[in-house]
Amino acid sequence: MNEAQIADERRQKDAFFRTHAQSPLTPAQQAAFTALHYFPYNPALDLILPLNLFSDIKVIPVQTTTGTVREYQRVGEITFMMDDEIARLTVYEADYGFFLPFVDALAGTETYPAGRYLEPEDLGGDRLHVDFNRAYNPYCAYGPGWSCPITPAENRLTVALRAGEMLPEGAWVGLE
Repeated sequence: MNEAQIADERRQKDAFFRTHAQSPLTPAQQAAFTALHYFPYNPALDLILPLNLFSDIKVIPVQTTTGTVREYQRVGEITFMMDDEIARLTVYEADYGFFLPFVDALAGTETYPAGRYLEPEDLGGDRLHVDFNRAYNPYCAYGPGWSCPITPAENRLTVALRAGEMLPEGAWVGLE
């Protein structure tokens, strides 16, 4: 996606959070909500990457923030360069397609401590469109009433990915 498309997607998401009945925010949060906090658009983190498939695809249990377990298939991994370091992330498959939970070096300071999520687009031919500008916080970042998969240890990066959603901030955060 280009910068204008990302900006439009962000405006739509902010409107959903502010006004929709299915928003993850409580009514009090919605009343005080202005916008989510995002990194500036970063074209260097809009990537087309090969998906290196695992020879044995396994179903693994992933713990959630509420103690339940969800199952995902470990499909393969992607690799890319960031800050002169090779970054590796495992790609999972869920009922709705590919799922990429990750924690980067900014977790707890600029990004949600439990990580962010992304749904890479399957381009066919074992290639994925991975646009970190679309990385988003799980709903549990906005309140305790949500059950979110906890990012597996294998997807914890030592590099910073300055793209996508940042930590929530504003008067609406923490309201119930």
